[in-house]
Amino acid sequence: MGETPELFPVLWGLWRFYLVRAEYQTARELAVQCLRLAQRDEDSALRLVAHHALGNTLYFFGEVSLARAHLEQGIALYDRQQHHHLAFHYGLDLGVWCLAYGAWPLWLLGYPEQALQRSREALTLARKLAHPFSLAHALYYMAYLHYFRREWQAAQAQAEAAMALASEKRFPQMVAVGMITRGWALAMQGQGREGIAQLQQGMAAFRAAAGDLDRPRYLAHLAEAYGQVGQTEAGLTTLAEALATAYKTGDRYWEAELHRLKGELLLRQASPTKEVEACFRQAIEIARQQQAKSLELRAATSLSRLWQQQGKRDEARALLAPVYGWFTEGFDTIDLQEAKALLDALA
Repeated sequence: MGETPELFPVLWGLWRFYLVRAEYQTARELAVQCLRLAQRDEDSALRLVAHHALGNTLYFFGEVSLARAHLEQGIALYDRQQHHHLAFHYGLDLGVWCLAYGAWPLWLLGYPEQALQRSREALTLARKLAHPFSLAHALYYMAYLHYFRREWQAAQAQAEAAMALASEKRFPQMVAVGMITRGWALAMQGQGREGIAQLQQGMAAFRAAAGDLDRPRYLAHLAEAYGQVGQTEAGLTTLAEALATAYKTGDRYWEAELHRLKGELLLRQASPTKEVEACFRQAIEIARQQQAKSLELRAATSLSRLWQQQGKRDEARALLAPVYGWFTEGFDTIDLQEAKALLDALA
């Protein structure tokens, strides 16, 4: 049991178990042990698996830059001919997994075009492999990247493709996450009640299979959908649950957006301006701590828009201009277009 070939899969299995249970600190410790073991053995396959495990876990903690670094190391190590057999030991092709998952920290860090390219690479690779579970995941990860980019129709299309494949191959957990994504996309396209029903159904099915894994983000979808149909109180209650879950589990990468959404819903309720502003400021601070430039841009746009309405044009521009000016790509995305339009109005 002390030898690397015997011990490593046990540690990895425990890592996966605790990650799915949203016990992220234990999962992190196990992922670190996996990497140390793989580095000691100088086995490229084990290092590939370990870098993915640690990158995956760090992402949930909001340590986005470090997560990206580990996933990029996994991508660099991957060789299709040498490593595809790992898919039959670990569930997914590790090249697809690192590419697809690696797109998410890239988007958070402020590189929406590079993220989209990574996601496309993952999907291209997955289509070449005779491994449907990897393809279903590549479709799901791309659907969520479109969610991050606020591309509702594209998110819906990829989610439906993932659901169709998952239904055919009987991957119930993938059907559930596809339903969540599709429900959000429907809500954002004006089909609020149908979207909320699908979100609730998908979230219930996913929680039964995977507990609190990624629950704060799924609750954020539901809260945003409630906002679309004017149910702000239900949205705020949902966000309170999302924040409590984030604090309990350590799932912090979406925390900035939870505070921003809370501010937006409070604004719809005509809550005191100081309360709304505090939410936006907290979102900005958390995004900065995590180097999550995309979420910082959203929060800065929300606060600048509030200040514009209060006649604080100079303060609004001074806040938003440097954040927008940091970006070098993704100018066709909704977030950057909205920020640019607001800056033009403030000029």
